Amino acid sequence: MTTTFTGTAPAAVQTERRSRKTGARTMPGVPRWAYWAAHAAALTTLPSALWRLPMTWGYGMGFTDEAMTDLHVPGWGSVYVLVLILLSELASFATLGLIQPWGERFPRWMPFVGGRRVSVRFAVTTAMLGAMTVLLYTVGYFYTWTHRSAGSPTGAWAWLMNASFAPVVAWGPLLIAVTVHYHRRRRAARPA
Repeated sequence: MTTTFTGTAPAAVQTERRSRKTGARTMPGVPRWAYWAAHAAALTTLPSALWRLPMTWGYGMGFTDEAMTDLHVPGWGSVYVLVLILLSELASFATLGLIQPWGERFPRWMPFVGGRRVSVRFAVTTAMLGAMTVLLYTVGYFYTWTHRSAGSPTGAWAWLMNASFAPVVAWGPLLIAVTVHYHRRRRAARPA
Protein backbone atom coordinates (compact mmCIF):
# COMPACT_ATOMS: atom_id res chain seq x y z
CA MET A 1 0.00 0.00 0.00
CA THR A 2 1.46 3.31 -1.04
CA THR A 3 0.53 6.46 0.82
CA THR A 4 1.30 9.89 -0.48
CA PHE A 5 2.33 12.90 1.54
CA THR A 6 -0.36 15.55 1.21
CA GLY A 7 1.09 18.16 3.56
CA THR A 8 -2.24 18.73 5.32
CA ALA A 9 -2.11 15.95 7.92
CA PRO A 10 -0.68 16.54 11.40
CA ALA A 11 3.08 16.05 11.81
CA ALA A 12 2.69 12.73 13.66
CA VAL A 13 0.62 11.30 10.80
CA GLN A 14 3.08 12.61 8.23
CA THR A 15 5.97 10.96 10.08
CA GLU A 16 4.02 7.70 10.28
CA ARG A 17 3.35 7.80 6.53
CA ARG A 18 6.98 8.53 5.75
CA SER A 19 8.19 5.73 7.98
CA ARG A 20 5.81 3.22 6.37
CA LYS A 21 7.21 4.10 2.98
CA THR A 22 10.83 3.57 4.09
CA GLY A 23 10.08 0.54 6.27
CA ALA A 24 11.28 2.17 9.52
CA ARG A 25 8.80 2.42 12.37
CA THR A 26 8.52 5.80 14.03
CA MET A 27 6.45 6.36 17.15
CA PRO A 28 3.24 8.39 16.84
CA GLY A 29 3.64 11.96 18.05
CA VAL A 30 7.18 12.37 16.68
CA PRO A 31 7.29 15.61 14.66
CA ARG A 32 9.20 15.83 11.40
CA TRP A 33 11.98 17.94 12.90
CA ALA A 34 12.67 15.24 15.56
CA TYR A 35 12.55 12.51 12.91
CA TRP A 36 15.14 14.30 10.76
CA ALA A 37 17.26 15.41 13.74
CA ALA A 38 17.50 11.82 15.01
CA HIS A 39 18.48 10.52 11.59
CA ALA A 40 21.00 13.32 11.10
CA ALA A 41 22.53 12.57 14.52
CA ALA A 42 22.82 8.91 13.58
CA LEU A 43 24.73 9.86 10.43
CA THR A 44 27.13 12.38 11.99
CA THR A 45 29.77 9.75 12.78
CA LEU A 46 29.75 8.08 9.37
CA PRO A 47 32.22 10.43 7.60
CA SER A 48 34.78 10.12 10.41
CA ALA A 49 34.36 6.34 10.41
CA LEU A 50 34.99 6.25 6.67
CA TRP A 51 38.06 8.44 7.17
CA ARG A 52 39.42 6.20 9.98
CA LEU A 53 38.75 2.88 8.26
CA PRO A 54 41.74 2.96 5.86
CA MET A 55 43.98 3.56 8.90
CA THR A 56 43.02 0.12 10.23
CA TRP A 57 44.55 -1.31 7.06
CA GLY A 58 47.73 0.69 7.62
CA TYR A 59 47.05 3.49 5.13
CA GLY A 60 48.32 6.73 6.68
CA MET A 61 45.58 9.15 5.58
CA GLY A 62 48.15 11.95 5.65
CA PHE A 63 49.89 10.95 8.89
CA THR A 64 53.64 10.51 8.60
CA ASP A 65 55.20 7.05 8.91
CA GLU A 66 56.60 8.07 12.32
CA ALA A 67 53.15 9.09 13.53
CA MET A 68 51.66 5.81 12.31
CA THR A 69 54.39 3.91 14.16
CA ASP A 70 53.65 5.92 17.31
CA LEU A 71 49.95 5.08 16.90
CA HIS A 72 50.87 1.37 16.49
CA VAL A 73 49.08 1.20 13.15
CA PRO A 74 49.15 -1.39 11.72
CA GLY A 75 49.07 -3.45 14.89
CA TRP A 76 47.06 -3.14 18.07
CA GLY A 77 46.37 0.50 17.16
CA SER A 78 44.35 -0.81 14.20
CA VAL A 79 42.18 -2.81 16.61
CA TYR A 80 41.72 0.32 18.75
CA VAL A 81 40.64 2.37 15.72
CA LEU A 82 38.24 -0.35 14.58
CA VAL A 83 36.67 -0.59 18.05
CA LEU A 84 36.41 3.22 18.13
CA ILE A 85 34.59 3.15 14.79
CA LEU A 86 32.15 0.48 15.94
CA LEU A 87 31.41 2.14 19.30
CA SER A 88 30.86 5.58 17.78
CA GLU A 89 28.56 4.14 15.10
CA LEU A 90 26.55 2.17 17.67
CA ALA A 91 26.26 5.19 19.97
CA SER A 92 25.09 7.48 17.18
CA PHE A 93 22.66 4.81 15.93
CA ALA A 94 21.16 4.65 19.44
CA THR A 95 19.75 8.15 18.84
CA LEU A 96 17.12 6.51 16.63
CA GLY A 97 15.79 4.75 19.73
CA LEU A 98 14.44 8.09 20.89
CA ILE A 99 11.93 8.12 18.02
CA GLN A 100 11.34 4.41 17.39
CA PRO A 101 9.55 1.68 19.37
CA TRP A 102 12.76 0.07 20.67
CA GLY A 103 13.39 3.28 22.62
CA GLU A 104 10.20 2.73 24.61
CA ARG A 105 10.26 -1.04 24.97
CA PHE A 106 13.44 -3.14 24.90
CA PRO A 107 13.51 -5.59 21.95
CA ARG A 108 12.54 -9.14 22.97
CA TRP A 109 15.89 -10.58 21.89
CA MET A 110 17.77 -8.64 24.60
CA PRO A 111 18.67 -10.84 27.59
CA PHE A 112 17.20 -9.92 31.00
CA VAL A 113 15.34 -6.79 29.79
CA GLY A 114 13.72 -7.97 26.54
CA GLY A 115 10.08 -6.88 26.28
CA ARG A 116 10.21 -4.54 29.28
CA ARG A 117 9.43 -0.84 29.07
CA VAL A 118 12.40 1.49 28.84
CA SER A 119 12.42 3.82 31.82
CA VAL A 120 12.13 7.45 30.74
CA ARG A 121 14.71 8.39 33.38
CA PHE A 122 17.15 5.74 32.12
CA ALA A 123 16.79 6.76 28.45
CA VAL A 124 17.00 10.50 29.13
CA THR A 125 19.92 10.20 31.56
CA THR A 126 21.86 7.94 29.19
CA ALA A 127 21.19 10.18 26.20
CA MET A 128 22.12 13.37 28.07
CA LEU A 129 25.34 11.82 29.42
CA GLY A 130 26.14 10.76 25.87
CA ALA A 131 25.41 14.27 24.59
CA MET A 132 27.67 15.82 27.25
CA THR A 133 30.43 13.36 26.34
CA VAL A 134 30.09 14.25 22.68
CA LEU A 135 30.17 17.97 23.52
CA LEU A 136 33.41 17.42 25.47
CA TYR A 137 34.79 15.54 22.48
CA THR A 138 33.84 18.54 20.33
CA VAL A 139 35.96 20.81 22.54
CA GLY A 140 38.86 18.39 22.07
CA TYR A 141 38.21 18.35 18.34
CA PHE A 142 38.48 22.15 18.13
CA TYR A 143 41.69 22.05 20.17
CA THR A 144 43.33 19.45 17.91
CA TRP A 145 42.06 21.33 14.88
CA THR A 146 43.96 24.44 15.95
CA HIS A 147 46.99 22.73 17.59
CA ARG A 148 48.43 20.16 15.21
CA SER A 149 50.86 17.63 16.61
CA ALA A 150 53.95 16.54 14.72
CA GLY A 151 53.16 14.00 12.03
CA SER A 152 49.51 15.05 11.66
CA PRO A 153 48.00 15.44 8.20
CA THR A 154 48.71 18.68 6.37
CA GLY A 155 47.35 20.30 3.22
CA ALA A 156 44.57 18.41 1.45
CA TRP A 157 44.79 15.55 3.95
CA ALA A 158 44.18 17.95 6.84
CA TRP A 159 41.23 19.45 4.98
CA LEU A 160 39.78 15.97 4.34
CA MET A 161 40.26 14.97 7.98
CA ASN A 162 38.54 18.16 9.23
CA ALA A 163 35.70 17.75 6.74
CA SER A 164 35.24 14.15 7.90
CA PHE A 165 35.12 15.02 11.59
CA ALA A 166 33.16 18.29 11.30
CA PRO A 167 29.70 16.61 11.27
CA VAL A 168 30.40 15.16 14.74
CA VAL A 169 30.11 18.74 16.05
CA ALA A 170 26.36 18.58 15.30
CA TRP A 171 25.84 15.25 17.10
CA GLY A 172 25.66 16.71 20.63
CA PRO A 173 23.13 19.47 19.92
CA LEU A 174 20.99 17.16 17.77
CA LEU A 175 21.02 14.50 20.48
CA ILE A 176 20.02 17.05 23.13
CA ALA A 177 17.12 18.33 21.01
CA VAL A 178 15.79 14.82 20.29
CA THR A 179 16.24 13.79 23.95
CA VAL A 180 14.25 16.79 25.21
CA HIS A 181 11.49 15.93 22.73
CA TYR A 182 11.59 12.26 23.83
CA HIS A 183 11.26 13.29 27.48
CA ARG A 184 8.32 15.61 26.78
CA ARG A 185 6.56 13.09 24.55
CA ARG A 186 6.94 10.20 26.99
CA ARG A 187 5.88 12.33 30.00
CA ALA A 188 2.81 13.60 28.12
CA ALA A 189 1.82 10.02 27.24
CA ARG A 190 1.91 8.86 30.90
CA PRO A 191 -1.49 8.31 32.46
CA ALA A 192 -2.24 10.87 35.17
